[in-house]
Amino acid sequence: MPDLITPDLVTLDADLGADKHTVVRRLAALVAASGRATGADGLADDALAREAQAATGLPGGIAIPHCRSEAVTDASLAFARLSPKVDFGAPDGPADLVFLIAAPAHGDADHLTLLTALARALVRPEFVASLRAAGSDADVVRLVQEVVAPEPAAAPVGSPAGAPAPTPAPPAQPEAAAARRSLVVVSACPTGIAHTYMAADKLTAAAEAAGVDVHVETQGSSGSTPLRPDVVRAADAVIFAVDVGVKDRERFAGKPLVQSGTKRAINEPDVMIREALAAADDPNARRVPGGGAAGEASAAASSAGGPSTGAEIRRWLLTGVSYMIPFVAAGGLLIALGFLFGGYQIVNPDPASDAGDSYALNWVLNNTFLNLPDSPTLEGLNDGFWGYLGAICTVLGQAAFGFLVPALAGYIAYAIADRPGIAPGFVIGAVSLTVGAGFLGGLVGGILAGLVALWISRWKLPTGVRGLQPVVIIPLLATLISSGIMVAVLGRPLAAALEGLGNWLNGLSGTSAILLGIILGLMMCFDLGGPVNKSAYLFATAGLASQTSGSLVIMATVMAAGMVPPLAMALSTAIRPKLYTPAERDNGKAAWLLGLSFISEGAIPFAAADPLRVIPSMMLGGAATGAIVAASGVELRAPHGGIFVFFAMSNVLVFVIALIVGTIVGGLAVTIAKSIGRPTTEDVPEDAVDMAHAHVATPVTQPARA
Repeated sequence: MPDLITPDLVTLDADLGADKHTVVRRLAALVAASGRATGADGLADDALAREAQAATGLPGGIAIPHCRSEAVTDASLAFARLSPKVDFGAPDGPADLVFLIAAPAHGDADHLTLLTALARALVRPEFVASLRAAGSDADVVRLVQEVVAPEPAAAPVGSPAGAPAPTPAPPAQPEAAAARRSLVVVSACPTGIAHTYMAADKLTAAAEAAGVDVHVETQGSSGSTPLRPDVVRAADAVIFAVDVGVKDRERFAGKPLVQSGTKRAINEPDVMIREALAAADDPNARRVPGGGAAGEASAAASSAGGPSTGAEIRRWLLTGVSYMIPFVAAGGLLIALGFLFGGYQIVNPDPASDAGDSYALNWVLNNTFLNLPDSPTLEGLNDGFWGYLGAICTVLGQAAFGFLVPALAGYIAYAIADRPGIAPGFVIGAVSLTVGAGFLGGLVGGILAGLVALWISRWKLPTGVRGLQPVVIIPLLATLISSGIMVAVLGRPLAAALEGLGNWLNGLSGTSAILLGIILGLMMCFDLGGPVNKSAYLFATAGLASQTSGSLVIMATVMAAGMVPPLAMALSTAIRPKLYTPAERDNGKAAWLLGLSFISEGAIPFAAADPLRVIPSMMLGGAATGAIVAASGVELRAPHGGIFVFFAMSNVLVFVIALIVGTIVGGLAVTIAKSIGRPTTEDVPEDAVDMAHAHVATPVTQPARA
């Protein structure tokens, strides 16, 4: 196994540029020049994409940009002691010690364990001081090797050096020490190399200083040894220091919880320990839920100590939308199949029904497969087996659509107040439909129900009735208060607003339709599956149940515009592959199918790596497609499926033409943007590989992309 670091990967007291992007690219050039990466561009792009997710600056003048990359052939460490310092986003100022941690995309466990050992050493002041005092490249290499490859005797028997040891059994404690508090910690970051272990070590040190027993589970790249069930049961509280979801979080259900990103755990470990101890003593403290997407959605809390109000509202809404979308997909596609098999007239009222039931419902109620009905008299309605199958699909789809607003409101309330919010949320969603407030009532009502349920859950009730609080008191009072407000106060204004919006949509034509198409196209391509994208999609699907002409045009516009970003990026990678890394070119091949299937998220890898060029280009393409579809009046009766639900479109040819136009506009725009902003070979300093005292004779010739 080659060494992680060699003298040609070290540069001391060097001026590598004025910003972190330049520093990362210069260090990536060192790795590529040493033969450990296929190219500096790919490694630097992947490291900067990780940097865009969260800054890698740490307190004490340290930065650890890191990534997994297809460009890396051997796990490597490139080190720079900077003069002057460069800002990497640390709370206490710029960094002078920078490690670029480069891991292969499919790195072996031994290398990942060594990289983990370095990350953990960087939280030790004496190691950091020795790096600053090192007099030569060889001294730095020796210091790092001593950390990542300690004496074999230091490793547990049967384990690789630096591997996380199994959670030890709690030692026998004298009776006087039985009162010591106990905490369990789970740490995890997206890459699983650095922040995971640094957060764990910082929290461990802070707990030991506070006289608290702590047991840590690191869910990182070098493996994870789950905490034993008896350790979890004995813990007074749980700390989740995570930037991603916690694996098997149900193990901790009911425990008092303190949660943050890994950056806060590194910067403020003592504060988090105090918060966990306080939560253990507070019967009303936040607790780990029994599981579910709402709990996972909150796992990546803000590293600044808690999410902002705006971030919390986005989380609430996205949770509601994410739970609602399966109802949309199932209901909408079933109705579309009903149209395919039974004809578009199948949703219309049956004149023979005094109750005003639809043809589909009467057909299903009055007939069976064993006794197929005669052909209905209404023109455009299919008969026999296929017509009856269409009726079944329509009835099932309409039933699924009936849950859209209740599910939206119910799970918004769930995101706010956890399980006690579900019942009042679903009820206020159903009430919103009853009073005509529709999806607007679902959005407002879900937030209202959740906040009321959360408020009641914080009441300090007598011990005798506290057990009834989550199952009786909260659902009863929260439902009464929130739904009462919806009926008495909010229902009429929201219903009037929704009716006015519907009338406006149905009356759109000409310039107004084009403008709406442009706006919806921009929204669908702005954040590629994020809150703005989901808002436009919710706007379209909420009106789909009405089957009015205006709402069907909106659905077609939203779907067509949402298909553009993956297709445009696929086109760009095909016409100018040299602008993209090998991994991005592979993503581009997959993006063809993702785009045709209306999965906007297929463009996220490109946007994350280069948002300032990719996102505006995608918005331009989406706006072009949206304008054409809306102006042409194309109608779509299915909420998902992309080009594969062509049978539910009123004018497939215009839809396809609009999609092609937007794809070409977006693809050319992003290609031009990347070409203009792409530095030439001269922009990479020829001394990039000579900074390590001319260990490599040839300069880097591959251009670096900003």
